[in-house]
Amino acid sequence: MKIKAIAFNTFKEAIRDRILYLLLFFAAVCIISSRLLALLTVGDKVKIIKDVGLSSLSLFGALMAILMGTGLVFKEIDKKTIYTIISKPIHRYQFLLGKFFGLVLTLFIMLLLMSFIFLALVFFHTFTIEWEMLIAILFIFFELCLITSVALLFSCFSTPILSSIFSLAFYLIGHTAWGIETLIKKIPPGVGKTLAQFLYHFLPDLENFNFKTEIVQHLDIPSDVYLYSILYGIFYTLFVLIIAVLIFRKRDFI
Repeated sequence: MKIKAIAFNTFKEAIRDRILYLLLFFAAVCIISSRLLALLTVGDKVKIIKDVGLSSLSLFGALMAILMGTGLVFKEIDKKTIYTIISKPIHRYQFLLGKFFGLVLTLFIMLLLMSFIFLALVFFHTFTIEWEMLIAILFIFFELCLITSVALLFSCFSTPILSSIFSLAFYLIGHTAWGIETLIKKIPPGVGKTLAQFLYHFLPDLENFNFKTEIVQHLDIPSDVYLYSILYGIFYTLFVLIIAVLIFRKRDFI
């Protein structure tokens, strides 16, 4: 009940933040502008709209998670409300989990709004409901949950600016880590190859949640790939949240 109360309070605070609606506006502009881009590009116009639309959902959803998540704990510390909270019969892990679920709920609502605009635009061109698009959107949501946990982790020990930089770096590295696999194949056996293999397995691979190309191109995806991506997202998110709780428990606010 305590986690639920904190989550709903966080949700109420988040939906009053202007930056959330500013990002939603720019996301809508990018999604709608994909139609103009499709007209100016040679190729299947519908596929271009789908690709740009899904990319917009991922990018702006990540920005929402980062910009909102990095200030979750810092705001409580800056406003001195953290002293009131920790003085009550509430565990610190309950406080963090409440903040996490509150922001996840906010992102879920924002993703629904962006998805509605995107799917409506696709329907305008195809006059059919593209149900397979929901699969790509679902995994974008899993990705946003992981990014939220990372933003929350950094907010436990850093300022919003540094936390935003760290979280953005996490997002960028997560979508470019596949390049390390190519590098491993070209490096001769030795310390360099071992280090590259360690980084490849340690760094996040957010491409596990990227099914945009497969969905847009109507490619078959084995069910075990979906299962692996879901489990990867759940366990990585739990791992990051556990680290965040451990760090937050060690912080001294006295």
